[in-house]
Amino acid sequence: MTVDKIVPNFLVMKTVRRLFAATMVTVLAVLGLMPAAAQAAPATRYDGVLPNGATWIADVPANWNGTLLLYSHGYNPTPINPPVNSPDPAVAEALLARGYALAGSSYSRPGWVADTAAQDGLDTLQAVTEIIGRPRRAIALGTSFGGMVTGQLAERGGRRLDGAVATCGLMGGGIDLHNYQLDGSHAIAQLLLAGQQVKLVEFTGPAEAAATAERMIAALDQAQASPAGRARTALIAALYQEPAWVPGQPKPAPGDIDAQVVGQYQNLRAILPFILLGRADMERSAGGNPTSNKGVDYWRQLAESERLPQVAQLYRRAGADLRADLNLLTRTANVTADPAAHRWMTRTSTLSGRLDMPVLTMHTTDDGLVPVQHVEEYADDVRASGSAALLRQAYTDHAGHCAFTTAELVAAVVTVDKRIETGRWDGLADPRRMQALAGSLGLGPAAFVGFRPPEFLGDR
Repeated sequence: MTVDKIVPNFLVMKTVRRLFAATMVTVLAVLGLMPAAAQAAPATRYDGVLPNGATWIADVPANWNGTLLLYSHGYNPTPINPPVNSPDPAVAEALLARGYALAGSSYSRPGWVADTAAQDGLDTLQAVTEIIGRPRRAIALGTSFGGMVTGQLAERGGRRLDGAVATCGLMGGGIDLHNYQLDGSHAIAQLLLAGQQVKLVEFTGPAEAAATAERMIAALDQAQASPAGRARTALIAALYQEPAWVPGQPKPAPGDIDAQVVGQYQNLRAILPFILLGRADMERSAGGNPTSNKGVDYWRQLAESERLPQVAQLYRRAGADLRADLNLLTRTANVTADPAAHRWMTRTSTLSGRLDMPVLTMHTTDDGLVPVQHVEEYADDVRASGSAALLRQAYTDHAGHCAFTTAELVAAVVTVDKRIETGRWDGLADPRRMQALAGSLGLGPAAFVGFRPPEFLGDR
């Protein structure tokens, strides 16, 4: 059964409406599916259909500067599957006004479509080139899931693409993404739903995943009533790599542990339904569960998260036994991956780090859905492949997933465009240089900062 057959039936269910409604507003905004704003500069719209049924669109401004941006949109779990060629209407307007042409596809289907998304982009580039001619430069640009797709394009598209900008991307890859999410779900099941049967993998469909999410959220809510429950919430949030800063709220002070734990809980509560619904869809695409936690040492996971001091202090304050809880998690971790599903995800949903072109990643410092730790893992992979000279990483001081300003996104594109033109980074991606560039664009605020992300926890 395909995603577009599953999801419509699912969306009419009361449970899913309640859990999914708030998330869908964010998804639509991230995908650029909200109503488009009027363009300040005239542009010619082209569109078409690829052989696999994916549709594409391209906008070419009258003052085209010769650079084409090939956009890969974020994860789309809805049956609505339009082509998207920019992160949002305001960014599209700003880029078109500066002479950039924009192209992007729908992908071949909704959902976890990592098996075709990169090729859909390359086929879109070919289709657009046949109409408007070969661009002087072509730059891949992607958001969230599309950031991972952009990472794939940076490894495959060297003869057709000149550079890449991967924003808020799943740069740790699909297997490792669902590995650390499994660690967090395992902790909820063992520490907050002890003695109950809690299915963590191999969901029969979205309804079962939604029911599991509802049980987990209820357990997290109940845990906030006691010091021991709040301590265990902090441990769970560390395994999910949840940040403490909540969108729309003040950033917790570095020493305010109580405010940090409240923020981590709020972030986890907000994204948990999306995590589990995404797993159900991913497993459908992969043909099984591609992830595992058997053999994971949860002492090591907590230490590498850099949250051990915070969690240990909360456990001491509550009079709870952190050693016993971590030993329990390690002893009861018994999920193993389905070999065929693991092979499919390895083939379709991972990044090698071997770059064909200069790449700039950009991430917010406090991303609850795709934690900034993803780009730490990606940098490790790129260094291991010998491609480190081609990679630069930028960070913006914001809470939220893909919560970039228009000035930040345009500055990232311009930075990579300059890198391609000059053939050298020469400090172009330094946060002070990018902040100054963003400020010069007249597009509003920006918050580029120097930042070191914590260790990524999904690598097995």
